[in-house]
Amino acid sequence: MAQASIRKNFIFRACYEVLLLLTPLITTPYVARVLSSDGLGIASYTGSIMAFFTMFAALGTPQYGMREIARNRDNPERASKLFWEIELMTVFTSLLCLAVWIGVCIFYTEYSPYLFALIPNLLATMFDISWFFTAYEKVGYTVGRNAFFKLLGIVLLFTFIKSKSDLLLYIFLMSLTGMLGSLSMWTYLPKMLVRTDLRGLRFKKHFHETLVYFIPTIATSVYTILDKFLLGVIVNNNDINGYYDQAGKIYHIINALVFTSLNAVMEARISWLFSQGADEEIRRRIHRSLDFTMLLGFGGVFGIVGIARVFVPVFWGSGWDPVETLIYLMAPLTLIIGVSYCLGSLYYNPSGNRAQSARYIIAGACVNLVMNLLLIPRWNAVGAVIASLFAEGTITCLYVRNCRGYVTVRTLAAVIWKRLLAGAAMCLLVMALGRLPLESRILILAIQILSGAAFYTAILFLARDAMLRELLSLIPQTLKKLI
Repeated sequence: MAQASIRKNFIFRACYEVLLLLTPLITTPYVARVLSSDGLGIASYTGSIMAFFTMFAALGTPQYGMREIARNRDNPERASKLFWEIELMTVFTSLLCLAVWIGVCIFYTEYSPYLFALIPNLLATMFDISWFFTAYEKVGYTVGRNAFFKLLGIVLLFTFIKSKSDLLLYIFLMSLTGMLGSLSMWTYLPKMLVRTDLRGLRFKKHFHETLVYFIPTIATSVYTILDKFLLGVIVNNNDINGYYDQAGKIYHIINALVFTSLNAVMEARISWLFSQGADEEIRRRIHRSLDFTMLLGFGGVFGIVGIARVFVPVFWGSGWDPVETLIYLMAPLTLIIGVSYCLGSLYYNPSGNRAQSARYIIAGACVNLVMNLLLIPRWNAVGAVIASLFAEGTITCLYVRNCRGYVTVRTLAAVIWKRLLAGAAMCLLVMALGRLPLESRILILAIQILSGAAFYTAILFLARDAMLRELLSLIPQTLKKLI
C-alpha cells in the first residue's frame, strides 16, 4: 500500500483542528450567557464522571490498536483479524461499563437526568474505530465525518438551546453527535477489511497488552479529569468548576493547534519507521515536531496571556472574571505538555516503551493527586492549576531524561530561546494595545490579535528562525497548487 502524504494528512487534520477551534469560539459566548457558569459547571462535573467510564470502556485500545494495525498494515489478512479482535473486546468492556453506569444514574439522584443524557458517550466509545484509519494514515476518512457531525451539533445547539432550563438537552445533544460521528466511520470499513473467520479470533493477548496502555491512561486521568471531579466534591460549587473548565478549554484549543494535529498524523508513520529500524529518520522527525510545537506554542501561549484582560469579558460576558486569573496560571502547561506529548506520541508509544512511560505518568499522577488534595480545599481552582503544573513538569522531566537521547536539554534550549524572547516581547505589546482608548472591545481585541501575530512573526523572521521561514515558504507553493 502506498505511503500516505504526511503533509496532506496534516492539512486535513489541521483543517479539522481549525473547526474544533472555531466551534467553541462560536458556541461558548452563546452557551456561557444562556446556561451560565452554574450550568456549565454541572456539565463539567457530570462529564468528568463519564470520562472515567469511557476510559474503562476503551481500556488502551485506541493507542494499542493504532500501533498494531500500523505495524501490520501491509498484511490485509492479519490487519483485519487484529481489527475484529480489538474492536470486539472494546464492545465487551463498553457493555460492562454501560451496565454499571445505569446503576450510577439510578442511585446518584442529584444529577441523575444529566447522567442518563451522557449514555451516548459510552456508545461512541464502543463504536469509535478512528484508531484503525489512523494506522493506515487515512486521516481524511475520519476528519470528514467528524467535521460534519461537529457542524450538526452547532446547528442543533443554536436551534434548541434557548435558556438555562435546556441544560439537559444541551448535554444530550453534545453526546448524541459524538456517537453519530463514531457510527458514521463504519461505512468505510468494507474498503479496508478482508473476510475474517470470527471463530479464529483470540482476545487474551490483546487484553493483556491494552492494560499496558490503560495503566498510564488511568494515571493521566488523575490530573485531566480528577481535578474537575475533586472541585465538584470538595468545593461543591458549580460556578468554580465552570470557570476552571472554560479556562482549560481555551488551552485545549491551543494544544490542538500546536501539537495534537501534527503528532496525531505522525504517530502511525513513526510506528512503521520503528519497525523498519530507521533510527536517524525517527530522530529527525521528532526534532522537527518539537521545533514546530515550540514555534506555535510560545506564540499561542504569550498571545492568549496578552489578550486575556480584554478577551474574557468579550468572550464569556460579565461574571466570568475568575477565568482571567486561571488563564494566566495555566499558560506554562501548553509548553510543558507539548514536550511530553511529542515524546509520548513519537517515541514512547511507537517504540513499544509504553510501560516505561506509564511509570513516569503514574509518578506525575501521584504528585498531582497529593497536590490536589492539599491545595484545592485552600485555593479552589487555583490549587488545581498549581497541582497540574507540578504533575506535568514531573512527567516532562522524566520523559526527557529517559528518552535515549532523542530529545536533550540542549535540543530544547535550541528550539526555545528565540521563541521565548519573541513571545515575551509580543505579549508586552499586546497588553499595551489592550489599553487603547477605544469604545469597542471587539475592535481592540482584533487589533491585539493581528498586531501580536505580525510582531511575533516579524521578530522570528528577522532572527532567521529556520522553521518559521520554512513554513512561510510553503504558503506560495500551497496557493499555486490550489490555483
